[in-house]
Amino acid sequence: MNTKLKQISHWRVVAASVCGTSHIRNQQLCQDAHHWQILPGNVLVIAAADGAGSASQGKIGAMVAVETAIENLALQEITRESLADDAIVQSLLHDALIAAKKAVDDEALACSKQPQDLATTLIIMVATPEIVGVVQVGDGLAVAKDHQGNLLALTIPDNGEHINETTFLTSPDALNTAQMRIWRESIVNIGVLTDGLQMLALNMVIGEPHKPFFFPLFDFVENAEDQTLAHEQLVRFLGSERITQRTDDDLTLILAGFKSAEC
Repeated sequence: MNTKLKQISHWRVVAASVCGTSHIRNQQLCQDAHHWQILPGNVLVIAAADGAGSASQGKIGAMVAVETAIENLALQEITRESLADDAIVQSLLHDALIAAKKAVDDEALACSKQPQDLATTLIIMVATPEIVGVVQVGDGLAVAKDHQGNLLALTIPDNGEHINETTFLTSPDALNTAQMRIWRESIVNIGVLTDGLQMLALNMVIGEPHKPFFFPLFDFVENAEDQTLAHEQLVRFLGSERITQRTDDDLTLILAGFKSAEC
C-alpha cells in the first residue's frame, strides 16, 4: 500500500505579559499589553506595548494600541504573495502604526485626558516563513532566527540620550522616528519583548541578541504541544527568581516558531 505523507506547517505561539515586582509591591496594574493573530496563509501578526509608568492611563494606551494594530492588519486581506513586495509590507506596518496612534489619541479625547496620559511604546510585526517585517516606536526588542541559526535584532531599543528615556506613540515625532525593518530569510523563530527584558536579551553595547537567552526559549515554543500549559510555564519563567533578580519592571514576551510536520 502506497501512502503519501502530508506536510502540515503552522506557527506555534506562546505569549505572556506579567506584572513587575515593583508594581506588585506598589499594588499597581501591569502596564504592558500584547495581542497576536494568525491570519490565513500562515501570516502571523503581533503587537506588544509598554504603557509609560509616568502616564496615568498607560495601561489603557497600551491595550488600545495593540488591539487596534492587530485589528487593522487583520482587515487588510494580507497574503504571502502580497508580502513579496517591500513597499506593501512597509505600507501595512505604517498604516497599522497610524491607526494605533489615532486610536490612542481618540481614546484620550473620549476620556477627557491628554494623549500623553495614555503614553505607550508599540512594536508591530508581520511574519511568514519567508519574511518578517517590524515597526517600532520606543524601547523593546524584536528578533528573528533563520533556518541556519542566525539570530538578528530587527530593532533596537530607542532610549534617547538616557537609559530611562524613550519615545512614545503619543510623542509628536513618533511616526518620524519609528524604526522599520524587513528581513527576507527562511524564518523559523521570532521573538518580541518589552523593555523589562531587554537588558537580559540584548547585548546593548554591540546591539546583538543574546543567544543563550533566546535559543532555549525557541526550543520551548517548538515543543509546546499544549498552549494553555505553555502559557502557564512562560508566566512562571517570567516570574522566576532568575528574571526578577535582574529586573523589577513589567514583562512581555511573545515567542513563535514555524513548525513543520508530516502525517
